[in-house]
Amino acid sequence: MVDEERLGDSSQREGFIEGLFAYRRWKDLLSTGPSPADLIAFHGRHKLQLMAHSVEELRTLGRLVAGRKERPWAEVLELYEGLFLDILKKRSTVKRNTNVLQHMAGYFKKKLSSEARQDLSATIDRYRLGTVPLIVPATLICHYVRLFKEPYLIGQTYLEPTPEELKLRNHG
Repeated sequence: MVDEERLGDSSQREGFIEGLFAYRRWKDLLSTGPSPADLIAFHGRHKLQLMAHSVEELRTLGRLVAGRKERPWAEVLELYEGLFLDILKKRSTVKRNTNVLQHMAGYFKKKLSSEARQDLSATIDRYRLGTVPLIVPATLICHYVRLFKEPYLIGQTYLEPTPEELKLRNHG
């Protein structure tokens, strides 16, 4: 839940809507009666999105997934849901988003020309400095994901946390 006043702030509104879509994906997963492999895949797809909110809590969530055999399955799912939602309640920051963008850029360091690597790095830096919105480096990385069919980055919810038509990452 969020109060109306907070929805007036574009970054808080974006965070709230991002959380809604993530929660919907979680509920969809639960409706399938997920297996441990399903949870691992879900976690993997959301890893970078969660990293943009809290690296420390992402590690905690990762330990829960890795240690899933130590607890009853229903308890693992319940704990995962609580931690997952708690992480998404934290605001992503320019610093954390920059970290995620640089992390993703690393997947292309051997695939891009020197000029393209410099352009990507400069685009991420322009985001960090506030001269372009997040959508600019995210779109460039999406282009490289499609071009090189980078398996780990395909399907990462960080790149498309909400439907494109909402245009949430377009603000500066």
